[in-house]
Amino acid sequence: MTGEKLLLDEPAEHVARLTISNPERRGALDHELLDALAEHARTLEARCLVIRGSGSVFSAGYDIGGFEDGRFEEAAERLVAHPFQDAIEALDAYPYPVVAEVNGHAIGGGLELALTCDLRIAVHGARFGMPPAKLGLIYSHTGLRRFIDVCGVANTAELFYVGRNVDAGRAERMGLVNEVVEPEQLDEHVLGLAAEIAANAPLSLTGNKHVIRTLRSQPLPPEVERELIELRESCFSSEDFREGVRAFAEKRKPRWQGK
Repeated sequence: MTGEKLLLDEPAEHVARLTISNPERRGALDHELLDALAEHARTLEARCLVIRGSGSVFSAGYDIGGFEDGRFEEAAERLVAHPFQDAIEALDAYPYPVVAEVNGHAIGGGLELALTCDLRIAVHGARFGMPPAKLGLIYSHTGLRRFIDVCGVANTAELFYVGRNVDAGRAERMGLVNEVVEPEQLDEHVLGLAAEIAANAPLSLTGNKHVIRTLRSQPLPPEVERELIELRESCFSSEDFREGVRAFAEKRKPRWQGK
């Protein structure tokens, strides 16, 4: 499943590394890349998995460039609601620790991808942000819960209500990242951390990760979950979401209608 947009190597014993290589789209997450990520997360057996971007960007999020092709609503829901969620769930279920090497900007779905990892090491100069409010997008309840688990209610509210990007220092204080390092140190630092993790007892790594994941899991009543899913899906057919994506592509302020 390794393709041109997701590169796999094994830089240390028991360490696997996936590199998002989609520079012309700023590391955007499209079907091909997300499907490959999900497949690797289900089949790799490395005791530590590293995910990183290439160039100056970790990932700019969903690839929304083609949403105007064909039926907008179907195109949007096909990408945002299925392959992205599938990849996130597969990565979340990876039995061993996953480290995000945030080599550059992590925006939107790119930031949720980083937050799905167990640890995040960021480079000075990286910026982090969630733009749904600027696109007319209602985010998934599973994604919002992940942000609340990692950085708390107040910081999640700031990210999603304001929609402003924050720098690496602020991201560290918010709890979005564990550590911030200089660019020339990033690869070596992350690889050293991954090798140290991978050298630990496998049963301890998988057992502790399972306990942490279980403690964070709080299933919603089925009727509440269905309501939240329907609320999210409703935005795909809204005029505001269509306008938000169009304005983003045209680099202008959106003209909201509230419907």
